[in-house]
Amino acid sequence: MYVRPAVAGDADFLWRILLEAYNWNGEQRFTAQQLAAEPHAARYLVGWPRRDDFGVIAQTDAGEPIGAAWARQLPESEPGYGFVAPDVPELSLGLLPEYRGRGYGRALMEALIQVAAEGPSPIARLSLSVEDGNPALHLYTALGFTRV
Repeated sequence: MYVRPAVAGDADFLWRILLEAYNWNGEQRFTAQQLAAEPHAARYLVGWPRRDDFGVIAQTDAGEPIGAAWARQLPESEPGYGFVAPDVPELSLGLLPEYRGRGYGRALMEALIQVAAEGPSPIARLSLSVEDGNPALHLYTALGFTRV
């Protein structure tokens, strides 16, 4: 597995991963069509990539994408679920189900945090939202994220 920067051509895969993130518990709470039509969900990806968007894609050695993490600054007038402030990008993370629990989520998070810190305008803070019961909560806590 290796991690590479997310680019404009990854938009369809990011939508797929956003759907996986919304359906994290294995239940199909949303279909792809419902997700795309849901304004709150769509704000995470519509127009990808915007000027300040950044992200990373995890791929197998054969080049198949298996997961992604990305971040976007959202305005106070259209906050995301994990909104903290307009200058704090909100991140999204997801893996295809068969690749969860193998450390790939940690690799994606660490890569995204590094991209944020080393970008042209270094970003020291990221936000996110996680539902109770989601196993990813342990990862976020281990990486220093706290509840606000």
